[in-house]
Amino acid sequence: MEGEAAHHLGRVLRAQPGQLYELSDGSRVWLGRIESVSRDAVEFALVEEVPAYQQLLQTTLLLSVVKFDSFEWALEKATELGVNRIVPLAAARSEKALLAAAAKRAERWKKLLLEASQQSRRVQLPVLESLASPDAAFAAYNEGLRVFLSEASDAKSLREVLRNRQSKAAVLAIGPEGGWTDAEFATARAAHFQDASLGKLILRTETAVVASLAALNFALFE
Repeated sequence: MEGEAAHHLGRVLRAQPGQLYELSDGSRVWLGRIESVSRDAVEFALVEEVPAYQQLLQTTLLLSVVKFDSFEWALEKATELGVNRIVPLAAARSEKALLAAAAKRAERWKKLLLEASQQSRRVQLPVLESLASPDAAFAAYNEGLRVFLSEASDAKSLREVLRNRQSKAAVLAIGPEGGWTDAEFATARAAHFQDASLGKLILRTETAVVASLAALNFALFE
């Protein structure tokens, strides 16, 4: 192990030879014993392979950009809840200043995903896509369960949408503060996204992320 991870393990956590850690390359997990610790590298000896959980449900989150503290909290919780792919959306009602700064935050966001994956003992990190327009993001997915969180009075409850559904792939779209525009509604429906409601109360974007992903996992997880 080299670089920042080795520095953190050796200098911050003060790892010592003989200690055991679980190591992953993104597909398999091994139990490793530290052999040596230097300034910028930690050398391991692989002891044995550890059974690794591979999640069958593949979930993509289309998440509108909101204030960065809320957005980053949502990224962390989405990772803990097993999301495989995250697409930041430049929704019409996303703040323009946030959209302009989003590209500069990408590396920070990837680091947050790594830390959340380590905390939740995920084998694979979620993929963070580049900022996309809702039109492009909705059109990119044409298979599996596609859900579009909506505040419309005629939207079915998410519970009803998920009832008796069996799917190994799900795409969840969540709007910004201020909600979706009529044009975004139309685009989502044209791409066969199904409206779904989380109830009568208005939730913050990051709250909706946790509530809806937990519901998806409950309904579709095996």
